Amino acid sequence: MFKKVSKVKLNNGFEMPMIGLGTYARKAEPGQYRQAVEWGIELGYRHIDTASCYKNEQEVGEAIEMKIKDGLVKREDLFVTNKIWNDHHAESEVIPALKNSLKEMKLDYLDLFLIHWPVSIDAKGEDTAIDYIETWKGMEKAVNLGLVKSIGVSNFNEEQLKRILKHANIKPVVNQFEINPTITQHKLVDLCKEMSIIPVAYTPLGLISEARPEFIGKDVIKTDPKLGAIAEKYGKSRAQIALRYLTQRGIPVHPKSFTKSRIEENLNIFDFELNKEEMNIMESFNLNHRCVPGRAFEKYTYYPF
Repeated sequence: MFKKVSKVKLNNGFEMPMIGLGTYARKAEPGQYRQAVEWGIELGYRHIDTASCYKNEQEVGEAIEMKIKDGLVKREDLFVTNKIWNDHHAESEVIPALKNSLKEMKLDYLDLFLIHWPVSIDAKGEDTAIDYIETWKGMEKAVNLGLVKSIGVSNFNEEQLKRILKHANIKPVVNQFEINPTITQHKLVDLCKEMSIIPVAYTPLGLISEARPEFIGKDVIKTDPKLGAIAEKYGKSRAQIALRYLTQRGIPVHPKSFTKSRIEENLNIFDFELNKEEMNIMESFNLNHRCVPGRAFEKYTYYPF
């Protein structure tokens, strides 16, 4: 059943849906990305989030093309986000990388284009230490050329965000980073809001990684009885409660799934509201634990964590 999703206004006047369909997966069968995006659009998602490093641009683009051809949506109904990878951070490489992504997706423009990480590497994975301020200049060119409507960043910390604002001619509209009940990120969220930059949550369900033994057994989304009681009260799943917690904080979310029922479930979070006590319970789950610590980038210049 089609659901209408509320939107948030960006600092440049464009609007972005409060919930987007995330499309990252470590492993996926051929066609899975395309099917998930088709289901998502059919169910009411109007924001699709991908990245060049996800290696799924072609399938995501095919799904978008199919739903437009079906007459279900027009291109202007959709909000499509993509991200530039770390090996194209030189100012001269931004536009060619963007044009390649547009070609892969069979799109004329993106609604939002992000610097995926502040770190920069070459094709061999060596640190190139290209300043993300240089990358931002290329991003601004993309706006001026009409290839993207809005630009933003991802995985930027407080100091990096402040620094980019000092040098930007076009202000970032979002900072997309990990936010969930086990890493509530109040300091960075508040800074974003002070700067009129929308904080966007990836990994919004905070699945605890087994790479950190001290956190095993603390996956509150799956196990905590207090969260279970809240879910039971509203007739919702634990995941829906976690997503609602974030959207009530004014944070758009990007849950991902390849299961149709879960894709639909994640969208059905706007017909109830958590009270103050329940929001406080959700706050109490914070462990300051990152599911996506980006440890592979620790040795690079501009590593954000």
